Amino acid sequence: QERLVESPGGSVQAGGSLRLSCTVSGISFKDYYMGWFRQVAGKEERVGVATIGTAGTTRYARFVKNRFAISTDDAANTLYLQMNSLKPEDTAIYYCAAGSVWGGSLVTLDQNNYHVWGQGTQVTVSS
Repeated sequence: QERLVESPGGSVQAGGSLRLSCTVSGISFKDYYMGWFRQVAGKEERVGVATIGTAGTTRYARFVKNRFAISTDDAANTLYLQMNSLKPEDTAIYYCAAGSVWGGSLVTLDQNNYHVWGQGTQVTVSS
């Protein structure tokens, strides 16, 4: 059974760093592309933040480029999102997600291409 479980997020001051973790089961990083999305309070849309394809190709949203880094650890069955230089506008609920459209060959920030989702974790950045 496909399952994603996120570690607790946290609170940090602006300029600080956090690392989010997402432990996967029933999913191989060789067959699924993985992504991180976020949802701001009061908004319905989940916005793509970062994605990593099955070959390790990464893609980032413009608003986090050069600040965030997505990675996977096969041995630990874990997806990570390292977040540096955090800003108050990064405050949101963060979700990890997995997808396998087109045999897992996509590198996409479109939430419609993901069918397995974590429960979400709160990240709060104070000014």
